[in-house]
Formats: sequence, C-alpha cells, structure tokens
Amino acid sequence: MLELELVKEHCRLEPDFSADDNLVNVFIGAARKHVEMYTRRTLYASASDPGYEDGEDHLLLDDDVRTAMLLCIGHWYANREAAVVGASASKLPLAVDALLQPYRIYGL
Repeated sequence: MLELELVKEHCRLEPDFSADDNLVNVFIGAARKHVEMYTRRTLYASASDPGYEDGEDHLLLDDDVRTAMLLCIGHWYANREAAVVGASASKLPLAVDALLQPYRIYGL
C-alpha cells in the first residue's frame, strides 16, 4: 500500500538501513487497518484494484490518507511501547483525525 522507501524517508531512516524493515512493514499494515476502521471504508491503492468498483464504501489512497498513514507510522516508530516512563502520555497526532474525518462514515 505505502512504499517502504517513502515510510523510511518519513521516519528519517537511511535507505540502506534494513534492520527495522519488518517492523516498518507491520506498521504499514496496521496503519491501513487503522484507516479502514476509523473511516469504516475499504482502502484501495487505485481505482483499478480488484473489488474497487463493487464496493460501496471504497476509499482511494490519496494524499490525505497517505499523510495520515505516515503520521501514524512515524508516531508508532518513535513510541514503540504502550507506556513511556518519565514522559507524558500521548495519543496519535490530532492531524490524523483531521485528515481522515472527511472520509469517515458516521452512523450505526
């Protein structure tokens, strides 16, 4: 969905640093799931992806969604533990909600 190179650039990782590639790929999958759960839509990379035309609640990976995913991944990469001793707790950046809110389906 997101290219590993783009995520590594966002997290300020050297392109040839591969020790955290598996972790970053897990975060990419988790960010996709977060977008889908928050918006209550199915995320597709392009309109030509299988199932896009059939789904009523499809969502394309545009710049807003891509940015929200990058913000989530950057936050998770920098804060890998559920609790940080000696620091104030923080949740996902507010910008993630602001970027995804226009795409969210509200209701039951």
